Amino acid sequence: MRPGVPVAVLVSASLLTLGAAPAGGDASPPLPARMADTGGGTQLITAVAEGTGSTTGTVTWWDRRGGSDGPWVAAGSAPARFGSGGLAAGAGRVQGTSTTPTGLYGLPYAFGTEAPPRGTAYRYRPVRENSWWCQDNASRSYNRWTEPRPADCRAAEAEHLITYRTQYPHALVVGFNYDRPVRGRGAGIFLHVDGRGATAGCVSVPEEAMRRILRWAEPGERPHIAIGTPGGATAITRY
Repeated sequence: MRPGVPVAVLVSASLLTLGAAPAGGDASPPLPARMADTGGGTQLITAVAEGTGSTTGTVTWWDRRGGSDGPWVAAGSAPARFGSGGLAAGAGRVQGTSTTPTGLYGLPYAFGTEAPPRGTAYRYRPVRENSWWCQDNASRSYNRWTEPRPADCRAAEAEHLITYRTQYPHALVVGFNYDRPVRGRGAGIFLHVDGRGATAGCVSVPEEAMRRILRWAEPGERPHIAIGTPGGATAITRY
């Protein structure tokens, strides 16, 4: 599928009763098994908020055992925080709304103000004094890491990454609006460490959980992140 072409991905309504047993007594299939698309790899992170307007939920990371047809097994989970504006469909999200975009996204690379946890296999960029993430819609570097900040990216419209030591000791870039950035949709969406509150649109987890995720993630397994809410037939857009 060409980058930037959305594909409808439906998450079963049974997402609402994740972990509960159905009336027949059989165990409910794990969440990834109820998704129409998990990105094609054998690792997946699910970030499930409690509701569209909620800022809290759960992140779970999964392994598919035995290849592409094997069962999904949870490798770990942690409490999560979402945008202070709740969640919004990725395809229609508006920059500056502090909403976390729902969707299924790749995870281009990891980064951090601290050294990667021992055992990290993912590409990991160290944050330096001149590391910025440009969010200026007028810049050619929109939604990109830059070193140094380019002249056409205003400081007021960029994140000086090293100043976010609480949130970015370790983080993963979420591929929202990344391959073919649409101006005004949003920039700088990450899975990062909880700053003890709702985020500006990212997903955050406790620091130890973030470290565990980085030790777990294997680039060759093509991990993705699926962000959504419980409830009936939640639609997730894949980019």
